Amino acid sequence: MILPIRQRSSSLFKNNFTVSCVVLFSLLLIFATLFFGKQVASSFDDVWQLITGQATHYQSIVVWQWRASRLFSAIIIGAALGVSGAVFQSLVRNPLGSPDITGFNVGAFTGVLISLAVFGNVYWFSVLGAILGGLFSAILVYIFAYRDGHSGFRLIIVGIAISATLTAFNQWLSLTVSLETAMTAALWSAGSLNGMTWLRILPATTLIIALLAVSLLLNTRMKLLEMGDDTAAALGISVNKSRLVLMFVGVSLTALATAITGPISFISLAAPQIARRLQKDQNISLIGSALVGALLLVLADFIAQHGWENSTLPVGLVTISLGGVYLVYLIIREGKK
Repeated sequence: MILPIRQRSSSLFKNNFTVSCVVLFSLLLIFATLFFGKQVASSFDDVWQLITGQATHYQSIVVWQWRASRLFSAIIIGAALGVSGAVFQSLVRNPLGSPDITGFNVGAFTGVLISLAVFGNVYWFSVLGAILGGLFSAILVYIFAYRDGHSGFRLIIVGIAISATLTAFNQWLSLTVSLETAMTAALWSAGSLNGMTWLRILPATTLIIALLAVSLLLNTRMKLLEMGDDTAAALGISVNKSRLVLMFVGVSLTALATAITGPISFISLAAPQIARRLQKDQNISLIGSALVGALLLVLADFIAQHGWENSTLPVGLVTISLGGVYLVYLIIREGKK
């Protein structure tokens, strides 16, 4: 009896130590994101003055208006992408079943392009267009993948096909609209947190938090669906209705994030799997996925801001570079299985 108890204690200690290291790293990253840079704070005295409100007006604006709003945007959007990826990977029961692969973010991009072409660069029309475009692509995938039920592998294959079709349509549309609209779409499609302000992120935050709350309420149904449609139906769950509601929540989270910043890859693909390994759990955790998604996007944005001297890259370029490497690893691992 002593050996199993010691093994469980050792495993618990390792898990707590890992989580503690991640929390410490997150706090250091947040601190660096706010205060890193000679133009803001060159010593701890400057940091203390910023915290206590004794810094110059310029320093306060840079930290609390520009950097803090950008940091908050990365946290809330990263959490939305992480939960969206967790929902779809749970429904598909495959780590490749994220909005990046199945093309829902491409559908959201299509919706924004059409909104820009018809209504111009109007923020809330872009948000609505992203949601409708994401839902449209999800409906197409759901319809074409249905064959007496849904197979995770079939959903992924159909999603890739729909994504390729919508990508071709987006390129055609970009060539037919006005030059100004095409340039706006090109800048937006890179996926960037540049120019994020409190005024821009707070209204969308309300919608994202509401969708996150709904996803948590549906967490039990999601875990039952992971056990298989027959098992979930035997336990009294309406399989198709639950799947459609979860798909709506996941697509809406992806679409909102896409409408605010442009398409950002990798986060929804990697966050659920990293969270599952950190928690030593076979099931996908929504809360863990949200926290890891927020951490990944904050880290990627820090690299985008400070990784290259005198230039700030769109965070989407950083995430897609990391995501390409991770996707190759994931495909190889899944192929071995």
